[in-house]
Amino acid sequence: MPWHQESVMSQRFNFVRLVEISQVMSEVCRRFRISRKTGYKWLHRFQGAGVQGLENSSRRPRRSPRKTPEDMEQLILLAREAHPAWGGRKLKRWLESQGAQGLPVPSTITEILRRHGLIAPEESRKRGPFQRFEYARPNDLWQMDFKGYFRVAARPCHPLTVLDDHSRFSIVLKACEDQRRLTVKLHLTEAFEAYGLPAAMLVDNGGPWATASGGGWTKLSVWLLRVGVDVIHSRVRHPQTLGKDERFHKSLSLECLEGHIFSTFNQVQNRFDKWRDIYNYERPHESVGMEPPASRYKISSRAFPAALPAIEYEPDDKVRKVSEKGEIKFFGRFWRVGKAFYGYPVGVRPSEEDGLFQVYFCQRMIREIDLRSL
Repeated sequence: MPWHQESVMSQRFNFVRLVEISQVMSEVCRRFRISRKTGYKWLHRFQGAGVQGLENSSRRPRRSPRKTPEDMEQLILLAREAHPAWGGRKLKRWLESQGAQGLPVPSTITEILRRHGLIAPEESRKRGPFQRFEYARPNDLWQMDFKGYFRVAARPCHPLTVLDDHSRFSIVLKACEDQRRLTVKLHLTEAFEAYGLPAAMLVDNGGPWATASGGGWTKLSVWLLRVGVDVIHSRVRHPQTLGKDERFHKSLSLECLEGHIFSTFNQVQNRFDKWRDIYNYERPHESVGMEPPASRYKISSRAFPAALPAIEYEPDDKVRKVSEKGEIKFFGRFWRVGKAFYGYPVGVRPSEEDGLFQVYFCQRMIREIDLRSL
């Protein structure tokens, strides 16, 4: 994907960051479909001039509070102005990462913000520590969802978000005009090419990754299984299962969208790209030890396949092709496995219990066939 779809600046920035994370130039260049010569050019420009070096032509540099003013309180207020949703702990950690020294403790920074009317007392009472389960390694699980839509001119905009469970690294943040399968597949393909494949993806029970009845297989979820990504559906009516992505949506609303009116989708995506860079590489995250998500993220060792291999099953499996009705014939009867599997071969495998069989698609068991009651 040689600098297309998202903004050129954002892609080049993500490229150099991924090279720094992975230390494998050839692999990252391959995923971004650029030559090593081009890759080294942008890496050297970034190392020499920072983000400004990634521009084709000069422009105003990104704002940075590295120049510390004499009045420490003024420095804190300027940082708060730049990130109006951040509290004392985030501001202190972020200012330190920008080179500021001699900063007061977070509680003092919070008091300064409160004294200037920048923190309401009721908001302070809402804040408190909260522990969530997380997967042990990057790319063990990605969480995916659509944030509630908002209007761009007269059309709805549906932000598609994909978040790495372990690091909270934002994999995908796209302003979509619809929630259709092909739209999601396009953006996931770009993400897989750049970051590799996760072991599994956690999704809710709505479309396009689940059927209208909830939790059933769709063409999108079958495609994910086909490329080697397991699909896990959250519990019905339990949005907290996708809690990390839901919390990301809250930060997106508060820090990126609040107070902004957009007339085009390009305007939305440009703002998304800039905020995502800050979120991934600068913004301290409390669940990541007050470090940015990129400090814990590594690209996946499982590359997105250029061509899918043939589907193979174990020697003892009975292979059946799924009909247009979403059925297979086994032991003289038709058994439903889902229309999303139409045309694919599935493997019927005996279980440890006599008369009970398991139906597999690739490496995933998708249903059971019980002959014991026949």
